[in-house]
Amino acid sequence: MRIGELSKRTGVSPRSLRYYEEQGLLTSSRSDAGQRHYSDAEVLRVSLIRQLFDAGMSSRVIATVLPCVDVPGDLGVAEETFTAMMRERDRIDADIAHLIETRDALDVLIRANSRHRAKLSTTPEPAALSA
Repeated sequence: MRIGELSKRTGVSPRSLRYYEEQGLLTSSRSDAGQRHYSDAEVLRVSLIRQLFDAGMSSRVIATVLPCVDVPGDLGVAEETFTAMMRERDRIDADIAHLIETRDALDVLIRANSRHRAKLSTTPEPAALSA
């Protein structure tokens, strides 16, 4: 399939697909006219790449992790990717902990604001000045 079809099937822009290819995350063959052609397997690969990007991984880290998909039986690749995956999991855990702390701080502010709003709604309005 050509890049436009891959874009439609994955919801990823052609520009992003070209970027993935530049970063070594995605491969294509070329027609005699220079058009990119992708296999059906690339649809799943693009979905995986998007998921990894959405988890906050950089293209460099994704390039380190993807070989475990490409060469699953290579022990050296498995060890290298395992280390990278564990490092990313630790980073994600730290991000989650930070987000929980931020949410908890926001909850404190929400409760304080709710009390303040309740207090304001029970305070009588000052009498209107007569003209």
